[in-house]
This record gives sequence, C-alpha cells and structure tokens, in this order.
Amino acid sequence: MKLKDLFLEELKREEPATRKALERVPEGRNDWAPHEKSMKMGYLASLVATMPSWIDMMINLDELDFAPVGENKNKPVEWTKTSELLDLFDQSMKKGIAALESTTDEHLMTNWRLKAHGHLITEEPRYINILNGMLSHWAHHRGQLTVYLRLNEAAVPALYGPSADERF
Repeated sequence: MKLKDLFLEELKREEPATRKALERVPEGRNDWAPHEKSMKMGYLASLVATMPSWIDMMINLDELDFAPVGENKNKPVEWTKTSELLDLFDQSMKKGIAALESTTDEHLMTNWRLKAHGHLITEEPRYINILNGMLSHWAHHRGQLTVYLRLNEAAVPALYGPSADERF
C-alpha cells in the first residue's frame, strides 16, 4: 500500500468522529476554558476543524513557521455558529484530501521543516510530519475537545467505542 493511500484512508476514517465532536461544541462558549492556562474552546474547536488542511502545507510547502515574527496568517479562523465551524472542517478535509491525492510517496519521503519565531523545531520526512504532527496531534486535540464538551454539559460522542452519552 502506498503511504498516501494509507493517510487518505486514515483521514477519511477519522472524519465522522471529528464531525460528531465538532457538531456538539456549544455556540456562545468560544471564550470558555477549564483553566487560565488552557486554550479557549472556540480556538480549540477551530484547531480541530482545520488541522486536516495542515497536510496541504506539509506537502506543498517546504517549511512552515507557525509563530512567525510579525503577522501570523495561519491562526485558526474564528467562528460563531456551528455551521461555520463545520464549513471550516469540510474545507479543511477537502484541502488535505486533495493534497494527498496529488502527491507521491517519493515526495512524502522528502524533508519538511517546522519553525517557530524563525527557529527550527523539527526537520523530518513529510510522512512523519503527517503521521505525528497532524494525525496523532489531531486525535489528541479532539480528545481534549471531548473533555471540554463534558465540562460544558454537552453530550460526548462515541469516538472509538461507547461513551457515557452514546451506547452502540
């Protein structure tokens, strides 16, 4: 199996669970956070919705500075309605899928750099960045979002098995 096909299958497999979590983010609670050091719920939900588009950057750019000096054009988009959040997710999925469909395994073996404030954070093959920097990272933040849902009395969706709110 080609790496790109493996990633496409994984992205499509995770899509329904991510959509279920995003659908349940309560509107009007974007500024809520469980602790002063925690992300705001709106930012976290936007991050979860837009992470699939990171694949496009990992394939089509040679590097990304996620915290550049000056204006940051890569910040998650603000939203107010669930429909806007789901539109962000749909656009992000399309972008990630299109990038994977148009690449080759040979290209996925080439290095990609992640920087912050101009300093190198990591330089590894693109496929490693897609696996760890996007797919695993995405699952982490989606899990974090389900905790936020619970703390806001929203139903937690069953993702990999039953939840207290959803039985199969």
